[in-house]
Amino acid sequence: MNDDARYEVLRNDEDQYSLWPAGQEVPAGWHQVGKEGTKDECSAYVDEVWTDMRPRSLRERMEQTAR
Repeated sequence: MNDDARYEVLRNDEDQYSLWPAGQEVPAGWHQVGKEGTKDECSAYVDEVWTDMRPRSLRERMEQTAR
């Protein structure tokens, strides 16, 4: 990857995150979260917000069975 490249952070419906080249069409099932920057900046953002790596559907299922 080019260190000078710009990226944006995407999130899918399962609350999983990904870095994507800025300006490229966002793939189906993914949504922009409003963070754009260098690879390091975007990676740091993802590290801050993605604290539970489990997909949303798994978290919800686990919460239901814990009740």
